[in-house]
Amino acid sequence: MGSEAATVLKRLAAGPGRAERLTHVESVPPRAGQTGPWPRWVPPDVLAQLADAGVVEPWSHQVATAEAAYSGQHVVVATGTASGKSLGYLLPAFATLSIAQAASPHRRTASVLYLSPTKALAHDQLRAISQFTVPGLRPTTLDGDSERTERDWARDHATYVLSNPDMLHRSVLPNHQRWARFLACLQYVVVDECHHYRGVFGAHVAGVLRRLRRICAHYGAHPIFVCASATVAEPAVSGERLTGLPMVEVTEDGSPRGGISFGLWEPPLTSLTGENGAPVRRSATAEVADLLTDLVVSGVRTVAFVRSRRGAETVALTARDNLAEVDPSLVDQVSAYRAGYLPEERRRLEGMLQSGELTGVAATNALELGIDIAGLDAVLLAGWPGTRASLWQQAGRAGRSGGDALALLVARDDPLDTFLVRHPQAIFGRPVEATVFNPENPYVLGPQLCAAAQELPLTSADYEIFGATTESVIGQLVRQGLLRERPHGWFWTRRERAVDAIDIRSAGGKTVQIVEDQTGRLLGTVDGGSAHASVHTGAVYVHAGESYLVRSLDLEGHAAIVEQASPDYTTFARDVTEISILATEDTTAWGSAELSRGWVQVTSQVISFQRKQLVTGDVLDEQPLDLPERTLRTKAVWWTMPDPVVAQLGLYDVPGAAHAAEHASIGLLPLFATCDRWDIGGVSTARHPDTGCLTVFVYDGHPGGAGFAEHGYGAAREWLTATREAIAHCECVDGCPSCVQSPKCGNGNNPLDKGGAVALLTALLGSEA
Repeated sequence: MGSEAATVLKRLAAGPGRAERLTHVESVPPRAGQTGPWPRWVPPDVLAQLADAGVVEPWSHQVATAEAAYSGQHVVVATGTASGKSLGYLLPAFATLSIAQAASPHRRTASVLYLSPTKALAHDQLRAISQFTVPGLRPTTLDGDSERTERDWARDHATYVLSNPDMLHRSVLPNHQRWARFLACLQYVVVDECHHYRGVFGAHVAGVLRRLRRICAHYGAHPIFVCASATVAEPAVSGERLTGLPMVEVTEDGSPRGGISFGLWEPPLTSLTGENGAPVRRSATAEVADLLTDLVVSGVRTVAFVRSRRGAETVALTARDNLAEVDPSLVDQVSAYRAGYLPEERRRLEGMLQSGELTGVAATNALELGIDIAGLDAVLLAGWPGTRASLWQQAGRAGRSGGDALALLVARDDPLDTFLVRHPQAIFGRPVEATVFNPENPYVLGPQLCAAAQELPLTSADYEIFGATTESVIGQLVRQGLLRERPHGWFWTRRERAVDAIDIRSAGGKTVQIVEDQTGRLLGTVDGGSAHASVHTGAVYVHAGESYLVRSLDLEGHAAIVEQASPDYTTFARDVTEISILATEDTTAWGSAELSRGWVQVTSQVISFQRKQLVTGDVLDEQPLDLPERTLRTKAVWWTMPDPVVAQLGLYDVPGAAHAAEHASIGLLPLFATCDRWDIGGVSTARHPDTGCLTVFVYDGHPGGAGFAEHGYGAAREWLTATREAIAHCECVDGCPSCVQSPKCGNGNNPLDKGGAVALLTALLGSEA
């Protein structure tokens, strides 16, 4: 699209009623490339094949990564989207496999394991690798789509296996004896897109990688780990936390980049009203569908990133309906792309994208990761994707052929998105975030140690692999009867597989099975702690792109019965919550106010759920639920303000002011702690029994904590300043979903005092100064 990107953006903003929606345009300048010499150890035939593919010289970061890995150093490369990070780990892999083949032509003496967050990325990598003819290179994928014969071939013959952490956890490690020959000669482990491993998921993946290191050592192998990431803060620290190994970091991006015209877009307030009469903005999905339509009509090849599978389908269907009215010949040029499609459907859509047969695509982040599509001109983002790293990862899908590109972030109706489109300095010209997770969380480490003990008995030598809390967690597992101590170590005591009790994408523990009523088919599982909110009776449950209505939730039987349906609404659970302080770990005085962090116990009960219209977000109704209380022991950050200071503010509604400040601070913490607002919770009160004064808590929504609250404590000044600005600058009068209302508030967003929240936070931040 070249220099037309800025013109297209202006044309979009010039549409009817759109004059005020484009709040900012950032021009990101192009960057020239920097090359380096090929490593002397790269096989000549590989260099010849690269030259045939048009790669004459490597970028400087590719050389630095390859040299570090080949010399035996664990390395993390953190450079931009489409910077060619893969060549940095392919070069040492190809060289090692080629040398091993020459030395032992009749047996496998070297192997490589590649791990990615998505099947699509692994298959795209397989296509790229399969273009090379390298002695000893026998690549294949290993995932849930693999047939039994394919899995057997991978285990017995493959030298380059492309898989994912869940497959490693559930299939390879528990059956390591069958994989012994592959693991015994494992030379490299590539962890691609490692910035996606954060929170509880990241902590579990860290446990899985430590188990892999332990099993490899059992067979005499000590592989080199290469982590590849979008640009993140402190990549070496993040890589070491993930793998447990010291890391060399490569961060200087030597690849060229086209310019980007990056716009921020805020949908308008509508005439509709939501809870308590608050104004409602037009939904980001509806806005993106219209923008996608306009771009397709203009022949601009566009991908629209939408956070949910259902949202991606809705955007694609709405755009197709719009195009049917404008130009029916363009209808088939728009499609959805998301996880949950059958493998052949995904491959067909990927081929259509790469060939240019599709002009517009509405996608989940399944397309964010690594699918190599050249020629896209524009990217639309339906809401903040969670981190700056993901923002640039998604924006980088456009302009990959070297030309300038258009990117447009469309705000959702919540405090974080509203803050960002009005404060562009919070996005541009700032470093991206560090990944936040805690591999020593006992609620994560405990199940991982059980799985490790099932694979091989634990010994004191494992303390160094799994971290400082390992000894105490093992003691707790022995007391629980999950491990038994013997002279040669600690053994798993149960007959069932330990891994069956661990969902590495959740907090682990007891899970609830989702069963389809008509067929009895098991659709999936959810963590027991989140079942009350996600699969309560009457909930809309989405699996593999299909919608189901939950008919019943059997808590004792750990099962939810669902039936397929296509409702035009979605559901949100409401709960009431109480919190008590168990232990204060750190406190900072802000004048007469205090900021603290530590352990808390949260008692919550889901009491009702709302039904909201799918496209507009209108509240249809609220229905009661009768579910038991749950308790959660976790980490929290909280601030207090003494009564005399509160009295001087002359607030009309003190509980409402604290409540509004709590909601907004939950909404803004993801900007600083790389989490989602659904990963955290909050409680506020005008006088808490444990502090004796006004207190606002924000806590991690996972047992043992996930690091979010602690990160908030460390960034408290920036975080709470942004919270205050988000409330103060919102254009509503009394509060709305863009500032102080929360979709998961158990009190029906009442009481809320928007002005009082600004006064409270102003006083708090003034005390800190």
